[in-house]
Amino acid sequence: MLLLPKLLKRFVRQGRLTVITPDNKRHVFGPGPGPISFAGQNKIAPDVTVRFSDDKIEREIFLNPELALAEGYMDGRVNFEDGSSIHDLLSLFWLQRKELRKHPLQQVIRKVRFKIRRFRMHNPLGIAGKKVKHHYDIPTDFYRLWLDETMTYSCAYWHSPEVGLEAAQKAKLRHLAAKLRIEPGMRVLDIGSGWGELAIYLAKACGAQVTGLNVSPDQMAAAQKRAEAAGVGDAVSFINKDYRELTGSFDRIVSVGMMEHVGVAHYLEYFEKIRDLLAPDGIALVHCIGRVGPPGFTGPFFDKYIFPGGYAPALSEVFAAVEQTGLWHSDCEFWRRHYHWTLEAWRERFMAQRDEVVVMLGERFARMWEFYLSACSISFDIGGDMVFQLLLGQHKSAVPVIRDYVTEAEQELERRGF
Repeated sequence: MLLLPKLLKRFVRQGRLTVITPDNKRHVFGPGPGPISFAGQNKIAPDVTVRFSDDKIEREIFLNPELALAEGYMDGRVNFEDGSSIHDLLSLFWLQRKELRKHPLQQVIRKVRFKIRRFRMHNPLGIAGKKVKHHYDIPTDFYRLWLDETMTYSCAYWHSPEVGLEAAQKAKLRHLAAKLRIEPGMRVLDIGSGWGELAIYLAKACGAQVTGLNVSPDQMAAAQKRAEAAGVGDAVSFINKDYRELTGSFDRIVSVGMMEHVGVAHYLEYFEKIRDLLAPDGIALVHCIGRVGPPGFTGPFFDKYIFPGGYAPALSEVFAAVEQTGLWHSDCEFWRRHYHWTLEAWRERFMAQRDEVVVMLGERFARMWEFYLSACSISFDIGGDMVFQLLLGQHKSAVPVIRDYVTEAEQELERRGF
């Protein structure tokens, strides 16, 4: 190895990384595994052993660490020994990624990526739908392998890590319904309705008439079948449209895990559309992944393989757009650890079904999703990602002035079996 040693000696300050090169030599970096304190938590710095199958991978990782590491693992050119895994290596990386970012070459690369981010997130009509389909038109049977029975593919609401994934997802549905104060007969728009569980819940628990928007035909068809099986096919309908194409008026609007696909150049357009679709006394709830720090960019692996055109915004970008619409910021709630617990549950369930995934979609795909779920789980654990829920109204009295109503409504829904 010629390029990586200097970088790794500077980078690996905690834990230990052993790299086995194609000539079978071992290169060891870091003081060794042991307990550390990071981001207010007690952690064990990992001991990781990685084997490179060819000489080119070293140069590729030096120039583009995230993407080259991911692709090297996906292609079988990067493998792990001594009981370690890609999850361990990503944990080691996250614990000291600030050191990596200090390297002059990495600073240049980050500046370039930031400058071109608006181009990468250009999601006009027609193109936006194609980018979303890249992720959601994977066969539904794949997602069934590791999601819970609600088929909810967004952050759950955990009262504690012990409650379990399905209970946490049902708690999230109650929380959303309680915040929105939905009454029977209200017209509700669900932007980015997924496999329909939220729409079904709002129809059954609240008596709402729900319209779900989805740009993935496969997902929409599966959602409609689920609504009919749940007995609310007459109260729930799913439309294959981009949010910008819709007209009408709705008493409530909810958007869960969809704003991440909008792109920073389209935030004003997105919130203006919500305003225009919202009835005079209406309430809108936007649930989105966000970043604690200043504006950034989507990592190259996620942009290429997972969410093309996607981005988790800084709050400064969100509020800057909303304040131009005339909508009232009625409430903002932050979920700091909830998505880590959700992703860990998904990752464990995925790994338990990994052999089935390989049969269905191949080894390379399985490795790609291992990398994705691990990277996300770690980022929400010790990185700068979180989830926020923004409650918007057409006027300052659209939402009660204190949050007590949310808890009371949740308790009532739970008492009624929802």
